Amino acid sequence: MIRLIPLLLAILLSPASHLQGASLPLTFQDASEKKITIRKPPKRVVSLVPSVTEVLMAIGAGDPLVGLTHHSVLPGLTGKTVVGGFMAPNVARIKALRPEVIFYSDLQQEVVAAFKGKATLIQLAPATLTDSFQQITLLGQIFNREQEAAAIIAEQQRQLALVARKVKKIPADERQRVMRLMGRDKVMAPGDDSFQNEYIKAAGAEAPRFGQNGAVIQVSQAQGQAFNPQVIYGCGAPLKSAPALHKPGWRQVAAVRDRRLYNFPCDLTCRLASHPGDFVSWLAARLYNQQFSDPASFVLPQQVVERRKLKINLDYVSKAEVVSSDIKDFRNKSVLLHLKEPMTVVSTLGGQRQGIRVVANHYFPPPAWGLGHEQGVDALRHATLAALDLEPATSAILFTGANMANLAVVKKSYRDMEVYALVTAGVRSNAVRMAADSGNFYELAQTGKNKKPGTINILLLTNMELSPRAMTRALISATEGKSAALQDMDIRSSYSPLTNPATGTGTDNIIVVEGRGPAISNSGGHSKMGELMARAVYAGVQEAVHRQNGLSANRSIFQRLRERKVDLPAICRSYCGKEARAIYPQLERLLLEPRYSGFLQSILAISDDYERGLVSDLSGVELWCRKVAHNIGGAALPIKPVAGLPLVLGKGLGAILSGLSQAQTGSGR
Repeated sequence: MIRLIPLLLAILLSPASHLQGASLPLTFQDASEKKITIRKPPKRVVSLVPSVTEVLMAIGAGDPLVGLTHHSVLPGLTGKTVVGGFMAPNVARIKALRPEVIFYSDLQQEVVAAFKGKATLIQLAPATLTDSFQQITLLGQIFNREQEAAAIIAEQQRQLALVARKVKKIPADERQRVMRLMGRDKVMAPGDDSFQNEYIKAAGAEAPRFGQNGAVIQVSQAQGQAFNPQVIYGCGAPLKSAPALHKPGWRQVAAVRDRRLYNFPCDLTCRLASHPGDFVSWLAARLYNQQFSDPASFVLPQQVVERRKLKINLDYVSKAEVVSSDIKDFRNKSVLLHLKEPMTVVSTLGGQRQGIRVVANHYFPPPAWGLGHEQGVDALRHATLAALDLEPATSAILFTGANMANLAVVKKSYRDMEVYALVTAGVRSNAVRMAADSGNFYELAQTGKNKKPGTINILLLTNMELSPRAMTRALISATEGKSAALQDMDIRSSYSPLTNPATGTGTDNIIVVEGRGPAISNSGGHSKMGELMARAVYAGVQEAVHRQNGLSANRSIFQRLRERKVDLPAICRSYCGKEARAIYPQLERLLLEPRYSGFLQSILAISDDYERGLVSDLSGVELWCRKVAHNIGGAALPIKPVAGLPLVLGKGLGAILSGLSQAQTGSGR
C-alpha cells in the first residue's frame, strides 16, 4: 500500500490540499518504503502501471506522460510511446524517453535496476478502497491537480455511499453470496484480504473467506461447495465457457446451476484506480436487480441536478444543454436541443413525428441498464421524459449506454450550408457486421419487447429546411458515413472479430431534424448536403469512439490483436512449448519495432481481404513470411501457421514465432 509519513498525512487531510499547487514540495513513502520528495511537477513521466495511467488521465495529468504499457487503452493516449507490456517493459525504449519519474510495479525489477539514481522511481500499490483514494490524492498533489483529484474522489464516494443506503434496505436473508473468479482452467479467487472482496462487501453482498490472503488463491471443490456462491463474476471471456466451472462438483454450485455468471470490464474489476464507485454500483445493481427496480427502494428524488450549456449555432435552436439527472437513484445524462418552434423529425427509434419541440439523446449508466430494459421502449421513454420534465408528445428521444460526457459535436460547412452531427458511440460489446452476424431477437410489433437502447446514436441538424425525401435520404448518408468511420478504424465485430470488421452496432439510432432555412430536397450521395452529413457523421463517430473506448486508427498492434480475441500469451505457450516463458518477452519487444508491427498490421489487412475473396494468391504473402522468419531467426525456416486463426493471420504470426523459436533454440517451428 502507499505509505505516507505523518507530516504528509496532515497535509492530505487539510483543506489546503484542495488548492492548486498547495502541496509542493511533497515528501512521502511509497510502497517500497522509499522516502521520496517531489519539488516540482514532473514534465516527463513513464507509467508502467495501468491503474496509475488511468488516474493520471482522469485528473488531467496526461501531458507529462510520455510512455506507457500497451495494456492502457484510454482517450488522450494517441501518440504516447508504448514501451511494452506490464510483465516485460522495454528498458531501452524507456531510456530513449528520458523520464524524470517512472511509476513501476514490484514485478518490474529490471526497470528498477536500470534507472536507480537516474530517475525518480515511485511504486504505488493500493490494497484497499481507502488506499485508492489516497493514491488519487497523492497523484493530484504531485501534478498540481488537487481539485481534479478531489472531484473524482467525491464522486466515487458519493456512489459508494448511495449503494450503502440502498442495500441497507435489503433484508439479511436476501443478501447474496458472491465470488470473483480469477482463473478459467482452475478455480481461482482473490485472497481474503483482496480489495476485490472489499468491492463485494461494498455492494451489499457476502464475500468468501477461504483462509488465505493474496491477490490470487486456488479454491478447492470442497471450499466452493461450502461457500456455495449464488453469483460468480469475472472479466474477459464469458464465464459460461470457463472449463473450471464445468467440472463435477462445481456444476452443482448455485451460481453455476442458476446461470448467474456475470462479466464486467477488466479495467473495472481488476484494479484500484479512478472508478471504484462506478464498479460497486454496477455490481450491486446486477446482484439486486429486482430490489433496485422497486420504487420503494429509491433513496433520491427523480430530478434534474445539473445543467451545462452546449454551443449549437442554429437559428431555430433556442437552447442546447447537457443535463444531469438522478433517475432510479443513478446519475443519468442527456443532451437536450430545445427548438424555437414545432418541427418534424425522422427517428429510427420513433419513426416520423410532427410537432417536436425537444430533441434528446439520453444516457443511462451501467447500473441502470437492467432496471428498465424489460419495460419496453415506450415505458422507458415516458419514465425518462417525466424525470426530465419534458412532454412526451413534443419530445423525440434516443437512449444510449455511451456516456454523454464523451459526446462528439462536429460541424461541417460548405458555403452557406452547415451540418451538425451530435454523436455518442461505444463499440466494445455489441459491434456487428450486418449480413454476416446473426440476429438473435425476433421482435413482435405488438409487444415492443426486446428493443434495446442505442449504442451509436446520432442527432443530425442543418441550417436548411429538409424535405421529407431529404430527411429520409439523410438516414442513408449518415449510416454510410458511420460505417465508413468504423471500417477505417478497423473496429471489429463483437461476434466474429477474427474475420469481420463491424458496420455498426446492433442498437444504433439516428434522429434527423427538419430544420429551417432554404429548402433542400436531396441529401443523397451525389449532393453537397449528403456529403456534409456523411463527413460530419464520419468525424463524429471516430471522435466519439475514441472518447468512449480510447480507440484510434493508429492504436498498437497489441490492442488490435486483443480486439480480434487473439491471446498472444496463450498462442505463444501453445506454439513454443517449454520455450514460451523465454520467448514471449522477446515477442513483445519485437512487436514494438515498426518493421515487425507494420508487417503484422499488413497481415491483418490482407487477412480480411483474403476472407472476403479479394485476395486469392498467397504466394507473395508466403515469401514475405519466410523473409521475416529468416530475419528474426537467422536461417531459412519452414513455417507452421498458428492453428485456430484465419489462414493469413496464422501464417504471419507463425513466421514471427518460428523466427523467435529458431533464435532461441536453433530449431524453427
